[in-house]
Amino acid sequence: MTKRLIAGAFAMLLPIMAWAGEYDLTVDRVTIDTGDFKKQGIGYNGSSPGPVLRFKEGEEAVINVTNNLDETTSVHWHGLILPFDQDGVPGVSFPGIPPGETFTYRFPVAQAGTYWYHSHSGFQEPDGAYGAIVIEPEGREPFRYDRDYVVQLADKHPHSGDRVMRNLKSSPDYYNRQQQTVGDFISESREQGFMATLRDRMMWGQMRMMKADVEDVQGFTGLINGKGPEQNWTGLFKPGERIRLRFINSSAMTYFDVRIPGLKMTVVQADGNNVRPVNVDEFRIGVAETYDVIVHIRDEEAYTIFAESMGRSGYARGTLAPREGMVADVPELRDAPMLTMADMAGHMNHGDMDHGAMGHGGMDHGSMNQGDMDHSAHMGGTPEDPFYASGSGLLPKASNGGKFLSYADLRAQSPVFEEREPTREIEMRLTGNMERYEWSIDGIKYEDSDPIVLQYGERVRFKFVNETMMTHPMHLHGMWSILDVDAGQWNPIKHVISVAPATTVYMETEVDAPGEWVFHCHLSYHAAAGMFRKVIVEGGPEEEVVTGQAETQGGDV
Repeated sequence: MTKRLIAGAFAMLLPIMAWAGEYDLTVDRVTIDTGDFKKQGIGYNGSSPGPVLRFKEGEEAVINVTNNLDETTSVHWHGLILPFDQDGVPGVSFPGIPPGETFTYRFPVAQAGTYWYHSHSGFQEPDGAYGAIVIEPEGREPFRYDRDYVVQLADKHPHSGDRVMRNLKSSPDYYNRQQQTVGDFISESREQGFMATLRDRMMWGQMRMMKADVEDVQGFTGLINGKGPEQNWTGLFKPGERIRLRFINSSAMTYFDVRIPGLKMTVVQADGNNVRPVNVDEFRIGVAETYDVIVHIRDEEAYTIFAESMGRSGYARGTLAPREGMVADVPELRDAPMLTMADMAGHMNHGDMDHGAMGHGGMDHGSMNQGDMDHSAHMGGTPEDPFYASGSGLLPKASNGGKFLSYADLRAQSPVFEEREPTREIEMRLTGNMERYEWSIDGIKYEDSDPIVLQYGERVRFKFVNETMMTHPMHLHGMWSILDVDAGQWNPIKHVISVAPATTVYMETEVDAPGEWVFHCHLSYHAAAGMFRKVIVEGGPEEEVVTGQAETQGGDV
């Protein structure tokens, strides 16, 4: 039974299912200790992150969520294919879970792999409301391993999510600790000449942005499974074992570049779906993505799991070791990248950019003149590494000169969907204004937008045109995103698609899930500032629409 069939006909096509172990989750105020600071946050069952929820493909998930907060909450099951009324988005798929009440989520487990769960209410997720999901497949895995660890990454800031958002709205560079100084200007003038350096600064000024605008929020502590670098989460192994590491990026805002010095990693899954194995030295994991890798350790040495932020402003660190207490060297942070005019102009030189233009809807974000952007490339960037922007500012390199994973390396292990021509194309321009800290799609914020209406059974091609200087991880709820890497039926299936600055990315979606969903940037403060859309899927068999058995105890939801 294919994922497409399961997604399209939950109740009709699933056999009588065995009950999964029933989970009880409480949503609580908790104390989060990063080793650098302590703060009050939100967690599940008294801790952040919450417990790992484990299921088997073909079972039924039953999760009772009790809200112990004094505010409404919710739980979204990120990347899971399920009935829309179980998706957990307040105001779209259900009203939310009021204080003191319990909501029972009940849905078929229609897939396998590594996923995660988090609140979709306010800034509860960046405040600590997240956890991991591991789903065992019905059949055998197409790869071998002896041991299995979740490695859940997060960026914990000493400020609450609400305070971070207020500060960004008052001063968008509030958390930017890598702003260029007069000393930098003098240094560049010596290398490039005074006039060239002055012209460069003036162009960035006209775009109302800085070369250091790679990350919105710095000053965080990177966590692995809730532990900061000094607390050093450790996974044990026996020499000769193959270890599966399930990387999940549950950050509010941070992309991580991940490596394990001294070890090759074999990527075997992306966003829960099997891919043809790719041997790499390093990979970048976008916010909300998951990657499963296998490492084969033959000796009795300790190895550092090192995940440094894309902007090189912080890192998460853990250890793989044969015995407790063993450690390995922790690498130094590499130099912070700076945006270049090549990053901002797609494949064109900076003379092709419309520096003075107002973006659509008055969203002046250094928007590119669309006629000057390279919209022909499926992935933007360079032919060698089309996941990333074309200029030197964002193009990553492995620390040892080895292999850095690209989206172009990903191929589905086996076809999930039949290859067919899309019925239509929808362009989504990713827009914003850094000066006012407003983010949008097509220059329109969520509260002013109309829903995207899809028809059940169609195949839609989405065209993302990133007109901003930030990388946006775009997440469609309820349906798979087929990333176009020119591999036909072997294109990888994902639930998050990263779109680098000034690039165009294509994905296709088999519209097989009736109901109301959302499509948004998974950077928490971008989504909250307006880069968010409601999606309505019309049509489909009547019995497919009403499938969830939502239950409440203690009052109406």
